[in-house]
Amino acid sequence: MPEPFTTLTRLLAAESRAEAAAAGIDPADLEQAVWLRLLERLHTGTGVPERPADWLRRAVRAEVRRARRTAVQERPYGPGREPAPGPGAAQAEAEPEPAALSAERRRALRTAIDRTPVRCRRLLTAMLSPKDPTYREIAGELGISQGSLGPMRSRCLGCLRRMLAAGVAAPPPREGSGRPTGRIR
Repeated sequence: MPEPFTTLTRLLAAESRAEAAAAGIDPADLEQAVWLRLLERLHTGTGVPERPADWLRRAVRAEVRRARRTAVQERPYGPGREPAPGPGAAQAEAEPEPAALSAERRRALRTAIDRTPVRCRRLLTAMLSPKDPTYREIAGELGISQGSLGPMRSRCLGCLRRMLAAGVAAPPPREGSGRPTGRIR
């Protein structure tokens, strides 16, 4: 390896180790990105930078900035190798498999909500509304005080959580009451 590249290799390794931690990326990945940037520069005919050490420092910092921007836009995979919800989730649902899994989760949630007591069903449906209503709007719609909305929400979500965790269907509601009895006759 020619002398300038040996010197640049050591400088790049040191700069990458120093800057990578702040960006949350692997120093080797940062080095590789900068080498790729240099190769692209040579390929386009721009040639070797006039002051390679200064160019290298600027390139490392530019790659760190790019990595930070990318980290903000990307979402890690959640449990079961599904994309975690976020801005990229709608794009991930364009693929058939994630869209089918997401639709199945929504169906399971809606089925569980339909098996909760009537008051919980109304509250949870209002909370999941695409209009994203405020607590005041939900309380007005349900005809209850805004102060009782929080405890009611907590009880309803607990009921829903237990139903979803157990994976067992709640008993069907008795006719007329709209509430599951849980009694065995």
